Amino acid sequence: MFALDNLSLTPSGDDPFGVGRVLPGDEHRLLGRLRGVATGAATAVEAVVGSTRAAAGESVTAVGSGAGSVVGRMRSVVAASADAVEDMARTLCTPTGVAGAAVEALWMSTHVALYPFGLARGRHEERGTGYRMEHLAPLQRGRLVHDIESAGTPILLVHGIIDNQSIFTLLRLGLRRRGFDQVSTMNYSILTGDVRVAAARLAEEVEAIVAETGYERIHVVGHSMGGLIARYYVTRLGGDQRVHTLVTLGSPHAGTYSAYAWPGTLTRQLRPGSPLMRELELPLPDCRTRFICYWSDLDQIMFPQRTAALDHPDLVATNILLHGVGHTSIPIMSSVVHGISQALAHLDEDGSTLSGPVTPGRPTTPGSPPRQPDATPYG
Repeated sequence: MFALDNLSLTPSGDDPFGVGRVLPGDEHRLLGRLRGVATGAATAVEAVVGSTRAAAGESVTAVGSGAGSVVGRMRSVVAASADAVEDMARTLCTPTGVAGAAVEALWMSTHVALYPFGLARGRHEERGTGYRMEHLAPLQRGRLVHDIESAGTPILLVHGIIDNQSIFTLLRLGLRRRGFDQVSTMNYSILTGDVRVAAARLAEEVEAIVAETGYERIHVVGHSMGGLIARYYVTRLGGDQRVHTLVTLGSPHAGTYSAYAWPGTLTRQLRPGSPLMRELELPLPDCRTRFICYWSDLDQIMFPQRTAALDHPDLVATNILLHGVGHTSIPIMSSVVHGISQALAHLDEDGSTLSGPVTPGRPTTPGSPPRQPDATPYG
């Protein structure tokens, strides 16, 4: 989509994809070219949106009252999707949006190359080597010395639909480098047809980790549908007794209209207003798990993007907005890796947070999320 030829992009240790390093003299040419492409795309999107809305309006007028409710719902879907596309187009026209789109494209191509290596079924686990510390990096050594409880608390990573553990390659490395000693990833079948079934499978994995490690509560990080699977486990299967913190990355907490694009039992569950979504909205007065939900205004899978924020009156949830980050790129952003590390650190004996950027006990709403401006890939 973007013509990047004849431009000098130099990778570095802090920016493995080279997106943030443009040699002198190329900055204005790069920004001008990408902004021109983005502006053209936005213009085309607006034209499509306008014609789609007009067609939706004509359809409602033409159809009789017997099918009015069905068409009314379809019209609301079209309108919501059109608004989401317009918001994305405006974001894409910003320098941060252009850089985020480039990062998304580069990471997706890298992820495709890594995908075959993540197909192994079952749990992939990485553990430290006891209490020896001479081989550890300074961050790891500091975590063990100052907070051995948080360093040893297991972290389980759960991928999204039609994906596998390879999506967490950089996040897993980042958590390990920051001193977290036990980081596992769980693979479930790409043929899974029910969120509830996947949640029951997650429950088995968590119990196995508890039995193996001796920790009664663990942390879970879920990307895309993986976050929704983990939420169902926590809120409907009693998983709050085992999960201290659930971090979701671009998960459809309120459903996503993009699920209408794919037929199937599983995608029907991911649509707004589905029986699964209504079940997740039921009261939860005694849920012990805290939620941290990252969502992005450039998430091309969440329609509208704000559906990845969690709004439930009974849940302690902090919603964090990322600017200009694509759906697949969320787990590799340096601000996300750092934010997760800080949130999972410094736990007292009962598992509550002593310090860090997340304040327990104060639910937030999607209307006023904290903002994470850093859209730099982890390195």
